[in-house]
Amino acid sequence: MSARRAPGTPSGAPDPAALLLDRLPAGEKTRLRPAPSGVELAAAPMLATLSDRRDFPADWILERKLDGVRVLTVREGGRVRLFSRTGRRLNATYPEVVAALEAQDCQDFTADGEMVAFSRGRTDFSRLQQRMGLTRPEEVRASPVAVFYYLFDLLRLEGVQTTGLALRTRKSLLRNALAYGQPLRYTTHRNTDPARGAGAAQLLDEACARDWEGLIAKRAGSRYQHRRTPDWLKLKCARGQEFVIGGRTEPSGSRIGFGALLLGYYDRGRLRYAGKVGTGFDRATLVRLDRMLGELHRPDSPFADPVREHRAHWAEPRLVAQVAFTEWTRDGMLRHPRFLGLRDDKAAGDVVRERPAG
Repeated sequence: MSARRAPGTPSGAPDPAALLLDRLPAGEKTRLRPAPSGVELAAAPMLATLSDRRDFPADWILERKLDGVRVLTVREGGRVRLFSRTGRRLNATYPEVVAALEAQDCQDFTADGEMVAFSRGRTDFSRLQQRMGLTRPEEVRASPVAVFYYLFDLLRLEGVQTTGLALRTRKSLLRNALAYGQPLRYTTHRNTDPARGAGAAQLLDEACARDWEGLIAKRAGSRYQHRRTPDWLKLKCARGQEFVIGGRTEPSGSRIGFGALLLGYYDRGRLRYAGKVGTGFDRATLVRLDRMLGELHRPDSPFADPVREHRAHWAEPRLVAQVAFTEWTRDGMLRHPRFLGLRDDKAAGDVVRERPAG
C-alpha cells in the first residue's frame, strides 16, 4: 500500500496516517479492505456483554469503564460528523469536540469513543445530562459542563477499513493517527498478567476503590464486530442499566410532578415490569419528566405484567432512564433503585434485562 499525501501536507511529503498503514506487518495488511463510507461503518457500533468473569489470560486488555454516552466520529469529505449510538447527529451539542477533530492533520477516519463529564474526579452521567439536550449555540456556550471525548477504537483510516485488524493494532493506529489534548483523550489500557499479580480481579478492585464505574475487558486479538459480542465484557463495580419508562405515580405530600417512575424492560417483545424508582430527582427534573410523560399519555398499561399502583398514569414506552440499583429481588423487581438521568442514545425497544455472562 503506497502512502498518500493528505491535504495541507507539504508537497513531496507522505501522508503520516497512510505511513502508519504502510508500516503494518505483512500479515496485518492482508486484513485491510477498501472502506465503505464512514457513516455506514458508524451505523452499528460494537457492544460489550455484562459479565461476572474475573479470570482472564494474558491475551486480554482492560480499559476503564466510563459513565457517559457512546459517540462515533466520522471525518470524511472535508467535514466532521458526530453520531450517537442510534445515529442521531450530535455536532450542535458538542461543538468544541467537532472543532478539535477538524483541527487534526488526519483527513479521513472513523473512530469510536465515549463522551463524558467529570464531577469530583469521576465520570458522572447525571452531570453530562445537563449538556446532552442542548443544541442552541448560546445555551451550549453558557453551559458550565465541560465535556471530554475518550476515543478507544478505529474503524477507518485514509480510505481503508481497519475493523479486520486486531484490537491492539487498531488502538496503536488510533493513538498515533490523531493528536490528543482537551477535549480529546485517548483511552489507555492495562494488560492482564496474572503471573505478575495484575489479574482482572485485582485491577477491578483497584478501579472500584477509585470510585470508577468498572472495567471493560477486551480480547486483544479480536476484530471490530458491529454487534454485541463476548469479545468485549463489562465488569461493573455497581449494578445499573437502562430501563423503559411506562408510567408514573401520583406525588404525595409537598412533592410536585410525580411520585415515582414505573420501569420495565423488553423480553421477547413484551415489556416486563421491573418496579418503580422514586429517588434521584431534583425539582426541575420532576417538572420536566412529568410534562414529557403527559405528552406520551395512554389510557392503558404498556406492561405485560400486572402493576398494582393506585391511580397510575400510563405512558407510551418511549423514554429510557439510566437507573442504579443494588440487586434484583427473587420476583424480578429492582432493590433500592436510583434515577440517574434520561438516555437518548438507546432506543426503548433495545432495552433488555442485562444478565451476566460467565
